[in-house]
Amino acid sequence: MLSFLPAFLRGIIGVCCLALNTLFCCIPLFAVTLLKICLPFAAAQRVCNWLMNFIHEFWISCNKLWMDLVCSTRWQVEGLKDLDYQHSYLVTSNHQSWVDILVLQYLLNRRIRPLKFFLKQELIWVPVIGLCWWALGFPFMKRYSKAYLEKHPEKKGKDLETTRRTCDKFRANPVGIFNFLEGTRYTPSKHAAQQSPYKYLLKPKAGGIAFVLDAMGEQLHSIVNVTIYYPQGIPGFWNLLSGEVKEVVVNFRELKIPREFIGKNYDQDAEYRQAFQQWVNVLWQEKDDELARLHH
Repeated sequence: MLSFLPAFLRGIIGVCCLALNTLFCCIPLFAVTLLKICLPFAAAQRVCNWLMNFIHEFWISCNKLWMDLVCSTRWQVEGLKDLDYQHSYLVTSNHQSWVDILVLQYLLNRRIRPLKFFLKQELIWVPVIGLCWWALGFPFMKRYSKAYLEKHPEKKGKDLETTRRTCDKFRANPVGIFNFLEGTRYTPSKHAAQQSPYKYLLKPKAGGIAFVLDAMGEQLHSIVNVTIYYPQGIPGFWNLLSGEVKEVVVNFRELKIPREFIGKNYDQDAEYRQAFQQWVNVLWQEKDDELARLHH
């Protein structure tokens, strides 16, 4: 709609809309969070959870409005129509940019429950939005380097324990659990450092979603495997704010969860761990092949 304006001006409008929307929504969100803390009764908790879900979806809907205002994006989307708002899903995707998150929220809002992302612990300090993520129950995970774990072996598996505790909170209600299997955004330098066997992807880390299946596999309806492709190249967040994301291709593939992967202990069952990692590797090879086709 505002394509006639210079990109820089559209970016300023996008920043202002995002900031105002976040500030406007965080006030009732924090009020409901305080109420939820003060009223630890089942009925009050249900009402508070409904209100928080409503605020979350309202925030995403407002973001969709300003995205449509500043962007003239051409969307090519497949596989959305069969998703059900009343079901719980485990969603995963390739990860290239912060834009991925708003793309997923834009397309999935009110089709499934708002996505709960796995976040690095440091992100809780992001002004305002970090507290919003905490209030909404997003799982914050502490990532340790291999060198650190060699010196402190007692920390091994702590991030996966966080996954289990968080998922236990979602057992009673439909939920959308999201995890970027690669664990970080794709860059050529990371790809080279990993010596990734895939052309367009980093190596997948299966532990996070394996623990989700362990904690709530019986509740999950299916896995939604998402492939995101930007034909004009990977955009930065400013590109989105300034309306310079011209085309986005997003394919949703709903997968049945193999029964043999539910209720198993990824940390202690070596045979299961190997089988699950191989299954994930096959999914990732198929995604890499799909991205290769989209690039050509």
